[in-house]
Amino acid sequence: MKAFLALLLLTSIASAQAPAKKAEAPKKAAPKKVYPKNPAPTQAEVRYGQFERNVLDFWQAKSDTPTPLLFFIHGGGWMGGDKAGIAVEPYLKAGISVVSINYRYISQAQDVVPPVKAPLHDAARALQFVRSKAAEWNIDKERIGASGGSAGACSSLWLAFHDDLADPKSADPIERESTRLWCAAVIGAQTTLDPKQMREWTPNSRYGGHAFAAGMKFKVFDDFVAGRESILPFIAEYSPYALVTPDDPPVYLIYSVAPGLGQEQKDPTHTSNFGVKLQEHCKAVGTQCELVYPGAADVKHAQVIDYLVERLKAPKA
Repeated sequence: MKAFLALLLLTSIASAQAPAKKAEAPKKAAPKKVYPKNPAPTQAEVRYGQFERNVLDFWQAKSDTPTPLLFFIHGGGWMGGDKAGIAVEPYLKAGISVVSINYRYISQAQDVVPPVKAPLHDAARALQFVRSKAAEWNIDKERIGASGGSAGACSSLWLAFHDDLADPKSADPIERESTRLWCAAVIGAQTTLDPKQMREWTPNSRYGGHAFAAGMKFKVFDDFVAGRESILPFIAEYSPYALVTPDDPPVYLIYSVAPGLGQEQKDPTHTSNFGVKLQEHCKAVGTQCELVYPGAADVKHAQVIDYLVERLKAPKA
């Protein structure tokens, strides 16, 4: 959308002057992002990696025994957003500690192939770092649930479905920690990064090319589709849908609009078509996937927090 309209005012005087230009209207200031008001972190701006945005905040729930942990990954298309976007107090009151991370934007990782590897592997590194702090921070390192919206949701699902990235032989003790999750609960998730699937599910899809190509190569979605064959190994590695196996943890997905498979969507980037197809795939594979959208049947948990509290605090089998 243009920020302002420039109107040309044509004169009709006999001297044939150049068209007069009306003064431009002042640009409207972009709305200021409003983040939740949280208590001060127990540990703030903790560095977990070598890059500028490899920092996290940690809030410790009061408990005499190790607590479950919410591991929050902010959204923003892997191009924006901040770790301040999570309201932590409801989780702390439920006895769940919270970590919220920043990570490299894709724009800061144009030398990484593919660019999406940077934010995803940053998230994995942060999770390993948090596990390395389990004793110090009074965390149950098994009961860690990831959450986030949009790109943060996609990252959470990638962690949930990806094989463990732990390297037991690494000289770095952090890299020896597991990247597996207890569960994931996400909002408006892109469940696939395969342009063919996206177009089949939602014909006016327009998201995802920037994840796999630097610069402007896949800026147009048609180019993304046309170039799919050249990036199939990357899709297999970084698309959550492609990674689902029976041993994966349970996941929860919530969307704000009911699905319409095969139909154009008002917001194709966050359509619940993504959720319908992932749930269908998970059921076929044998992985638990709870899906919520307006009008969905058999809703067990109305909100992300309801699901996470129940899952993270459930008695051990």
